[in-house]
Amino acid sequence: MVEIILLAMVAVFVGLRLFSVLGQRTGHEQEPRMPRPVEAPPPVQQRPQPVPDLTPANEQEPDGLVLPAASGGIRKIASADSSFDINEFLIGAQAAYRMILEAFWKGDRDDLEHLVSEEVMESFNAAIDAREAEGHELDNKLIMIDRTQIEMAEYDSGTARITLRFDADIAGVTRDKDGNVIAGSLSDAVETHDIWTFARNVRDADPNWKLIETDEAS
Repeated sequence: MVEIILLAMVAVFVGLRLFSVLGQRTGHEQEPRMPRPVEAPPPVQQRPQPVPDLTPANEQEPDGLVLPAASGGIRKIASADSSFDINEFLIGAQAAYRMILEAFWKGDRDDLEHLVSEEVMESFNAAIDAREAEGHELDNKLIMIDRTQIEMAEYDSGTARITLRFDADIAGVTRDKDGNVIAGSLSDAVETHDIWTFARNVRDADPNWKLIETDEAS
């Protein structure tokens, strides 16, 4: 009997110790979280890649701005001069067209000498001399350049030549020595069509082109 009582007391003691150590489940314990499956990323749609233009930039010709007769010469110039860029050349040619016209109208010989060849300078000097002898002054204005087109290009023995057609609108008047208008009108622009040829020695360190020939287009 005594042994049964002792065993019962031991069982109660062990039960109390387990209760104090483990505690009771209240129902508010966090359940262990199961790892969430990794979602596969949506498939990437492959876009077709554009085919690169393998033509060197300095050999690309703006559409409509280079006549077929000039294409071969442009390519020869680009091959001989790695710095040649046809788009930059066209922009520079338009700027030169404006500067040369304005210098000629004002009779600014110093500016003209840096932009044109000796032969063209002689023609300009003769026209300026005749104008000054008559006491006439030009009051002209380049309204806009409608179109610039390369008509011919050639390369020979280091010299590149490019002939362009300029279609422009110019308004201007001619005044006498007293300032009276004797011809023209600033309110009405006149369409002009010029054929100019620029040249440059590609072996020269000077990157500037010079006007070597002028003519009127039909």
